[in-house]
Amino acid sequence: MRANITQALVDEHRLIIRMIALLEKNAPKTAAGTYLNWQFYIDGIDFIRQFADRFHHAKEEDVLFKALIENGMPKENSPVAAMLMEHDLGRSFVRAMDLAVIEAQTGRTDTYQAIADNALGYAALLRDHISKEDDILYPLAERVIPENMRPEILQGYQTAETQMTPEFSSRYQAIVSQYEHE
Repeated sequence: MRANITQALVDEHRLIIRMIALLEKNAPKTAAGTYLNWQFYIDGIDFIRQFADRFHHAKEEDVLFKALIENGMPKENSPVAAMLMEHDLGRSFVRAMDLAVIEAQTGRTDTYQAIADNALGYAALLRDHISKEDDILYPLAERVIPENMRPEILQGYQTAETQMTPEFSSRYQAIVSQYEHE
């Protein structure tokens, strides 16, 4: 029985998609001036930076993508290079959204559209990105990564998880659930 090296990442995508759905629901209302809960955006940005980027993307970048390259996938002009570029693009949307939220908190109503545009830009990028990973890159990894590399990959994920507090994942699940019930 081959160890599944992508299921943990797919499972994390489910929670990220739930946050994306919240951004897609709230951002248009923010642009219209009817949803001004800045704490949602503060929590959403924290979720993206900590759970999606620092935790999930780190596992991909430092463990799975590295293993794909070690197994012969080119570092440049490859699916891995495309995913890394999209991670960086996502970070730029989040930086711009964060700056606009900070300005909005000072009473600047002219930033509402920037918040919405960056939230929706991030959401569209990540929906497409996750689809490519779940439907193309991860199945490819499951096919091409040899059995002898799999324990090291799973250990890499475990190491990443032990660097977080025990309540890390449950905290972010609770944040998403809280806003889903808002």
